[in-house]
Amino acid sequence: MTAPAIGTQSSRARPLPVRATVLAVFVALLALAPLVLADFHVTLLDYIGLYALVALGLVLLTGVAGLTSFGQAAFVGIGAYASAWLTTTASPPAWLAWAAGSPWAGLALGLALTLAVAWMLGALTLRLSGHYLPLGTIAWGVSLYFLFGNLQILGGHTGITGIPALEIFGVQLRDARGFYYLIWAIVLAAIWITSNLLDSREGRAIRALKGGATMAESMGIDTARAKIVAFLIAALFAALSGWMYAHMQRFVNPTPFSLGFGIEYLFMAVIGGASQVWGAVVGAGVITILKQWLQDLLPALLGQTGNFEVIVFGVLMVLVLHRAPDGLWPIVARLFASRMRAAAREAPQGEPLPRRALPARGTALLEVRDLTKRYGGLVANHRIALEVRAGEVLALIGPNGAGKSTLFDCLSGVTAPTEGEVRFLGRRIEATRARRIARLGMSRTFQHVRLLPAMSVLENVAIGAHLRGTRGVVAASLHAERDEERRLLAEAARQIERVGLGERMFEAAGSLALGQQRLVEIARALAADPCLLLLDEPAAGLRYREKQALAELLGRLRADGMGVLLVEHDMEFVMGLADRVVVMEFGEKIAEGLPEQVQNDPAVLEAYLGGID
Repeated sequence: MTAPAIGTQSSRARPLPVRATVLAVFVALLALAPLVLADFHVTLLDYIGLYALVALGLVLLTGVAGLTSFGQAAFVGIGAYASAWLTTTASPPAWLAWAAGSPWAGLALGLALTLAVAWMLGALTLRLSGHYLPLGTIAWGVSLYFLFGNLQILGGHTGITGIPALEIFGVQLRDARGFYYLIWAIVLAAIWITSNLLDSREGRAIRALKGGATMAESMGIDTARAKIVAFLIAALFAALSGWMYAHMQRFVNPTPFSLGFGIEYLFMAVIGGASQVWGAVVGAGVITILKQWLQDLLPALLGQTGNFEVIVFGVLMVLVLHRAPDGLWPIVARLFASRMRAAAREAPQGEPLPRRALPARGTALLEVRDLTKRYGGLVANHRIALEVRAGEVLALIGPNGAGKSTLFDCLSGVTAPTEGEVRFLGRRIEATRARRIARLGMSRTFQHVRLLPAMSVLENVAIGAHLRGTRGVVAASLHAERDEERRLLAEAARQIERVGLGERMFEAAGSLALGQQRLVEIARALAADPCLLLLDEPAAGLRYREKQALAELLGRLRADGMGVLLVEHDMEFVMGLADRVVVMEFGEKIAEGLPEQVQNDPAVLEAYLGGID
């Protein structure tokens, strides 16, 4: 599109009355703007709204989910061209003849076509990672742009003219002033929907993507689904913007849907604050007004016309990114925050979630037979055999590089073993995905902590409870899953209290010490309601009293009938807690038995101390 020549991520500690007041003032100013501003400025606000809608999708897709896309302008084009063609074509297909000439049917066609195209492109593109993903979005963005220009049914590069005006309740919207309230009502509705989504179980699944697929899948999250959900919502927002643009301009051609505009939309999201919902409005406003101001100012200063504004604009963008790497919205939010008093924060309350029935004590939970894992010529695990029973703590020890964490990954479905058999609750799982294993009742922590540092402790732990919820994206977007959400957060709060971090519940997880972050991971694993808990070096970084508290917690879990498989280097902690110990060296099991037996095993002494002497 070419213009003429505020919620943040979920935080239950926010002071709602003050924010409601700020929002009310903003909406009031929006409502009054057409009554006091000239036509030019109203048109400028229209374009800011259209741009903000596309940028909002990129906030969800790129800022929150971490999936960079340069191709959103192509989805704007699909929404615009679908409605433009349907409302102007003289010979529609028979099955669409009833809808010809209707802008509202054009909206339905544009959204349906966008949904189909985005689903196909997402299925192909979102499998890519690293720099291949943005390159993939550039490829299909350019392809769709040239498709618009080469299809004669769409008017080629000349475009489509004579697009009818919109009519709402008998009132025709024929100009920018007439479109103003429709555009901003849709933008505010999209912000409300996006804020609701991010403040929900489904939103946490999307936000968990930044923590890595391994962590998310191990918590029961279908990462492929979470990616496609974010991708489809962003595409639908863009198509909706394109539909309004086509009927406001009454003309479309391929130019506004080029790669250059795709890059500009991404700039808007990043400049405003890529992970902030209201950042989309700020970024769209700043960039649109700045470009217009430069187009007016520079010719007057330089005495000649040209594209000098592009050069100056680029330099200014670099300076903004350098001075405000998190975008402009956090700066704006801090201005309001300095005038607010912190609201009281209380642990969420809700009915307890249903719990799985734990197997009888002594039941074999996990059975591993001849498990081998090779990476080319390197054998990380060789014919490992072990068994974990309900109501016991089995410690897995060994020097660094013994293959313990690799074994954890094979058991939890992060990677598949090369050979051997793994049974969980009697079911073979060596070829099962991590999220399915998590749903069966196995949960884990990681050797290197995998938390989302910007999210609160409460929300990080609530990710663990993801698999215990059922409400979907539509319910979350419409705020219709509040009862389930309260129960999930209450469960997360209970597990945080259980590991002794109740006072840090609302703090950012990244602000905690390493040992406390490991406790957060344990709480997250417990929120999944497992019957088998895999803990990878849980005592690393803990102080003596914290280790004592952790040992007491694991003892209580054992008494409740839960099985625990523990990797740890602190021998005093292990020997005082474990019922049985398995020792590994160079990928092989060299000893197994009671703690006192293992401590005196010659092979173990050789591995740890170099010999009995």
